[in-house]
Amino acid sequence: MIIHRLILQHLKHRDDSDFYVLQAEDAIQWLERSGVTFNSGVTVLDLGCGHGIFGLQLAKRGCQLTFADEFDTPPPELSGSRFLKINLDVDDIAGLGKYDVVICSNVYEHLSKPDRFIENVGKILNPGGKLFLSWTNWLSIWGGHEFSPFHYLGSQRGHLIYDKIAKNPRKHTPYQNLFPTYIGATFKKIRATPGLKVLKMAPRYYPEFAFILRIPVLREFLAWNCALLITREG
Repeated sequence: MIIHRLILQHLKHRDDSDFYVLQAEDAIQWLERSGVTFNSGVTVLDLGCGHGIFGLQLAKRGCQLTFADEFDTPPPELSGSRFLKINLDVDDIAGLGKYDVVICSNVYEHLSKPDRFIENVGKILNPGGKLFLSWTNWLSIWGGHEFSPFHYLGSQRGHLIYDKIAKNPRKHTPYQNLFPTYIGATFKKIRATPGLKVLKMAPRYYPEFAFILRIPVLREFLAWNCALLITREG
């Protein structure tokens, strides 16, 4: 369980690089416990990489890394790495190539067409390849990101009420760069997509309570972040 460490880190230093390293290392360890191997023979795509911190941790394990995002923002340590530019809501994902492992961490809730992503993600996975999909579901306590918990007042007005009360500027606006997503609806879409199968699921920051994700409705509120290990069969 890492939730308490993340809260302390955020209270002391906000979301600095150490905060994201802590997130990434914990997720990688969960994947390794789930049977995913990371070594020099494994091709990995850090999709929606942002500053590339997650991928950087895998590069240290010797993986063959490719980074992809709408903007080229990897840290200096990754300046020589392979980077592909893509808008996941518009571009053809197949152009990214195929990989043994695809990491999509905290990107899904920022897609205006998440169903389109699920339908097409198999195109970038080798047969038997794995997708780590992790995102902050809308009804979780952090679903509104920096304007949480005002998102519980509705996606049309919660952020506006936050603006009137809070002094801190807001980075996210519903239906512009933050979209309500739901665990149950995502499970349904994965099941309906040929070739995809969920191997493992857990609340990302407290995977010991994985049973939460098997309880409809409650999981939408009790999972701060939903983590799925998905495979492309055949």
